[in-house]
Amino acid sequence: MKLQTKLIIIICSLIIVVIVFLSLLFQHMLAATLREQIGLRALNVAESVAAVPLVRDAFQQQEPHKQIQPFAEMIRRKTGAEYVVVGNKEGIRYSHPVEERIGKKMVGGDNEAVLQGKSIISEAVGSLGPAIRGKAPIFDDNGQVIGIVSVGFMLEDIQKIVWAYTEKILLFSIIALLLGVIGSVLIARTVKKSIHGLEPKEIGLLYQEKQAILEAIREGLIAVNQDGMVTMVNKTAMSMLGCETEQNVLGKYILHVIPHSRLLEVMKTGRAEYDVEMGIGEQTVIANRIPIVDKNGCVIGAVSTFRNKSELYRLAKELSQVKSYAEALRAQTHEFSNKLYVISGLIQLESYEEALELITKETNVQQDIVRFVMKEISDPVIGGLLIGKFSKASELKIMFDIDRQSSFRDVPSTIDRDHLVTIIGNIIDNAMEAVLENGREEKRVAVFFTDLGEDLIIEVEDTGAGIPDGLYPQIFNKGFSTKSAANRGYGLDLVQKSLTALQGHITYHTEEGKGTVFTVVIPKRRR
Repeated sequence: MKLQTKLIIIICSLIIVVIVFLSLLFQHMLAATLREQIGLRALNVAESVAAVPLVRDAFQQQEPHKQIQPFAEMIRRKTGAEYVVVGNKEGIRYSHPVEERIGKKMVGGDNEAVLQGKSIISEAVGSLGPAIRGKAPIFDDNGQVIGIVSVGFMLEDIQKIVWAYTEKILLFSIIALLLGVIGSVLIARTVKKSIHGLEPKEIGLLYQEKQAILEAIREGLIAVNQDGMVTMVNKTAMSMLGCETEQNVLGKYILHVIPHSRLLEVMKTGRAEYDVEMGIGEQTVIANRIPIVDKNGCVIGAVSTFRNKSELYRLAKELSQVKSYAEALRAQTHEFSNKLYVISGLIQLESYEEALELITKETNVQQDIVRFVMKEISDPVIGGLLIGKFSKASELKIMFDIDRQSSFRDVPSTIDRDHLVTIIGNIIDNAMEAVLENGREEKRVAVFFTDLGEDLIIEVEDTGAGIPDGLYPQIFNKGFSTKSAANRGYGLDLVQKSLTALQGHITYHTEEGKGTVFTVVIPKRRR
């Protein structure tokens, strides 16, 4: 069943129940009030008649009914009562609308309390049928009860009055029901329109899909409404904001969550902002901010996505490395092609010894470095990194020398290998870039490792241009670089962060025009 149909049925059912309940309640209250008012009216008439001296004096005569009957009938006609009956203590009637019943005994069986001097209201079946009756005693001059006055209104007449009102109630109920049906249809259509014609099942599916999409996005995402309150956030954003649960963010004012957020300005201007650098805590992120616009063109909120700048830097660096590897491989291909041509020529000239010597020379260099790394560096991750850097240096025509006195066997398992790779890889890359930019004929990078003592020591020496004086400690700041190319100044920052995590430190010694030596010290056991 469609949502619109369900809403109409539910609203109409509720209106019917309410109208029926109120109608019955009103009818009951009307009948009860009418009975009470008519009873009081009958009692007032009875008490008034009982107090008339003419009635009391008539009891002293031989034929009381001759004076009481005309008076009682006059009162009956003026008050609209069904009957006004006056009787003595024995219940013998002195007046009655039907004259043939005068002198006969009153019926109903409700005279006992009246004979004791009390005025009452009762419902009883009299000679004319069921009626509401008001009864009052007639007292003589000595205060003794000498008779009874009974004034009655027929229940049948009361039911006619109630039914007349009931018809009006029924008419108003039908009108209210019709208005309720029309209102329910309008409400159902409005609700359907506001949710873009979607059914509840479809809305639930969209919500689940939205949650899955939010969690699949690696970027942080946060959205606000037009009041600046956070309405949506994903786990990546919560992690970057340092929040454990959504309740710590949802419903909060955006400036309380991100103090320098420009989402409010984006909502005011209605203009999107792309690739803008901003700070969140201690992190630098690249943010995009887009206003949310409804179908009428009004800005009803804004959404922002942001990603850690260091991640983007790593991606850019990996891409640039791939490009440089591709260029180096092309150069290496030409070089090995030339060597293959030389070997082919030597074989054709039958200079087999010279050809064998050339092949042996090329293979020994590679095998020598592999054997040394396998022997002195037990960790395959670090060993693979060094062999990779050696291959890269060969492609770039850089002499890459690993000191044969190096030893890196005693590396505790508690030291994170990812941090070691970050430290070693970035320092060697910086050294290679330094020697390539220097322009000197000697392009050399030397590496030394030792695990003797309580610390791990790593030294990387290059023959680059050196670091100008006065730049310490700026070279370890994020984004600072002595090189002119773009996307620089992140390597040593990552090294510094990894060393902080390992409780290590880094120093350097440099001479302008001669080169630089970086020394890294990492304790084997954390303090």
